[in-house]
Amino acid sequence: MQYANIILETDDRVATIRLNRPDALNALNLELLAEFSHAVSEVSQDESVKALVIRGEGRAFCAGADLLFFDTVFDEISLLPPYVKLLNECFFQLEDLPVPTIAVVQGFALAGGLELALACDMTLAAEDARLGDQHANFGLMPGGGSTQRLPRRIGMQRAMELLTTGRWLSGSEAVEWGLALRAVPPDSLDAELETLLAQLRDKSRTGLAWIKSITRQGQDLPLRAGIDREGMAFVQFFATSPHPQEGIQAFKEKRQPQF
Repeated sequence: MQYANIILETDDRVATIRLNRPDALNALNLELLAEFSHAVSEVSQDESVKALVIRGEGRAFCAGADLLFFDTVFDEISLLPPYVKLLNECFFQLEDLPVPTIAVVQGFALAGGLELALACDMTLAAEDARLGDQHANFGLMPGGGSTQRLPRRIGMQRAMELLTTGRWLSGSEAVEWGLALRAVPPDSLDAELETLLAQLRDKSRTGLAWIKSITRQGQDLPLRAGIDREGMAFVQFFATSPHPQEGIQAFKEKRQPQF
């Protein structure tokens, strides 16, 4: 499929989706979201892919929803539910994807852009990036999940501060708050990403899928229920995949496993 609002690339077992509306700071309109959803489905079906990277073209990761679209909904509010539904479906697709997802944030990740990063498993940021949920600054509220994902990521008090004040964090502050994994100088962002990807390329995709799925499921479970879920998954993984046996054999033979 030819995409007009995103760029999908796959190289050396890593897929990359680039938001490609730089003149609009990669704002999320319906067309971009539809293409994004299709691209994530493509990645899900590609068994060679071990990780998905989300980036933005130009000087921003993503500045949020497209305000030109929102100008139209006041006269036709029926346009709003399909947008919110598609937006959240895209974010759930990322969480359900059977490989790790990594947001690479340069410039702005605001409002819907922050929500996109929150739906990813890890975030790498430039030290001078700006991350925040600025809905409250304009009399708005989130619609893409940050009222739910942000407290789970950084705790209730810090989430409430960002949600109610509209404060922006630098990339370095985002790491301190647990909102990002690492922050580096802007010109080191690609190298930092490669360091992370190099540790994922040779992993078992099936194993990564089980780890990600059970870790995410356990977030909403009591500890004992989560550990029970992990134990059942552990047995099922051994029973249904050849990868555990290959991994143990490789360990015994002091070689890298072949997945």
